[in-house]
Amino acid sequence: MSRAAASRVLTVFAVLAMVVAGIGFIASLFLNAFVLDRYNAYGEVPVPGTATLHLPAGEVDISFHTQIIGSGNGSLPVPDLRMGIDPPAGVREPTVTENIGGTTTVNNDARIRVWVAQIAEDGDYRIRADGNVSAFVSPRLAFGHGSPYGAAPWWCAGLFVASALVLVLALVWGARVRAAPRPVGAIPATFDIGDTPSGFQPPYVPTEDGIRLQQLNNLTALRDCGALTEAEFETERPRLLGGG
Repeated sequence: MSRAAASRVLTVFAVLAMVVAGIGFIASLFLNAFVLDRYNAYGEVPVPGTATLHLPAGEVDISFHTQIIGSGNGSLPVPDLRMGIDPPAGVREPTVTENIGGTTTVNNDARIRVWVAQIAEDGDYRIRADGNVSAFVSPRLAFGHGSPYGAAPWWCAGLFVASALVLVLALVWGARVRAAPRPVGAIPATFDIGDTPSGFQPPYVPTEDGIRLQQLNNLTALRDCGALTEAEFETERPRLLGGG
């Protein structure tokens, strides 16, 4: 494959990779936010209020969930919240860490991650929730988990950036290949009037002796084939040899 063809193939590959990465970025953001993010997978607790939820061992996301009025543009403000988690008998208390996430709004239903809890063992946990939530409609704490493919948008973004760099390199390479001097064929020799071309053989000009010798050979051939008798041959030969 020539360098020009290779640069074109690399350009097409980079463009396709950028398109795939862009589509993947948008699709993964949508799926993570609205399909794969199960923010209330384990249930909800009203604020203020109490409830018993069955929580699995491992990481559990705790989100503030409420109804909003209007377009809901911007980040959902997090009120002053208080929460307690009472584990089953014999199980150590969960470790809760504040971890404020981004706001997700769907049809005037808004939520934002507030805490992440590390649950030691699977079991029924009693949740106590309270806070200054008088300005919110139907406030509650939702217990669930995020998308298992939360890093997918970042991978797609990385692929897009890498593909863009490859595209730039391919374009620069292609420009250099097109600008490079190309070998040309051999220049044919030129001649001036009066010049003798190399290897030229002048036409053969027979000498007078050569002509007489050729005529004698012809005469001999005529005798040998019977067209002339021996006497006629002897009569003509001296004339050809210059003796007649």
